[in-house]
Amino acid sequence: MAEIKLRSISHSYAATPESGDYVLRDIELRWRDGGAYALLGPSGCGKTTLLNIMSGLLRPTSGRVLYGDRDVTELPPRQRNIAQVFQFPVNYDTFTVFENLAFPLRNRGLRGREVAARVQHIAELLELRDVLRHKASELSADQKQIVSLGRGLVRDDVAAILFDEPLTVIDPHRKWVLRRRLREIHRQFRHTLVYVTHDQTEALTFADEVVVMHEGRVLQQATPEELFANPAHTYVGYFIGSPGMNVLPCSIDGQSAVIAGQRVPLSEDLARRAAGCTGTLELGIRPEHIVMSPPSGGVPAAIDFVEDHGRFRIATARIGEHALKIKLGADVPVTGGEACRVGLPPERVRLYEGGRSISP
Repeated sequence: MAEIKLRSISHSYAATPESGDYVLRDIELRWRDGGAYALLGPSGCGKTTLLNIMSGLLRPTSGRVLYGDRDVTELPPRQRNIAQVFQFPVNYDTFTVFENLAFPLRNRGLRGREVAARVQHIAELLELRDVLRHKASELSADQKQIVSLGRGLVRDDVAAILFDEPLTVIDPHRKWVLRRRLREIHRQFRHTLVYVTHDQTEALTFADEVVVMHEGRVLQQATPEELFANPAHTYVGYFIGSPGMNVLPCSIDGQSAVIAGQRVPLSEDLARRAAGCTGTLELGIRPEHIVMSPPSGGVPAAIDFVEDHGRFRIATARIGEHALKIKLGADVPVTGGEACRVGLPPERVRLYEGGRSISP
């Protein structure tokens, strides 16, 4: 196992890249030894490219990859001592499940009881014991992918295990079970795990820390709780959460943000920070944090429509011309077409300048 550090990583697939050709730009990341991480972002943001640079399948256009204090930028995957699990199954179809799981161990010189014990343990964790004697070609698509997961997890001497959207072909219920099993395996063996996904649920339930990427850049690396409570960028606020953070253009007048002529009180610290800003300002607040019909104060709004989600409801309101999502309990009596007042608690309000947080 190893701490992994990425230093000023940029990458382009063009032979002589120009400024617009880069799919990764100035990536600086540190993965602690034994941590569980997720790379989260939409398709095309550079997640898989970054993972392949970490594994050695790609050499970056510029920058360095360090495993501990060792510069591995020029080394092929085999010399980095990592395991990588891809989006679709990579197995030997003519081998049994046992032989597929045993192959990485035997390839490292292990034999006999040690191999059998390790294979049996991983097979039990991944619910593969009943198919150990089946050939891989006889398995369903999701079973084949679970075997691929097992091949990545079976060794205990790897520097890191890298997962590239490994649950794509798995049915939803089994995805939930496998994420839990991966967490159990991580707690037992403390591998450094890096998990690529575009699914925020997968990322937030798997990882100790999540790296949110957009257009080839890292916007924030933080715990799931921190990403939700304090998004460092408006994109992070919008991407994390369902629905995402409300982001509304505003101006500052003393201790208040002004949205469509309506004043929203700010904390003293946030108002002081905003006073020094010269760029475009936006106010962010989670739908969960908006208060309907506050006891006093609040901002006048109009409810456009309400969606029923069973355990909760989502109201879409307007402050002036600006849409606002509000997450409500299932029993809150709100209907479309009515006027109301909404409270935006100062401690829940975040401010952004040019998309970047200025909140403490």
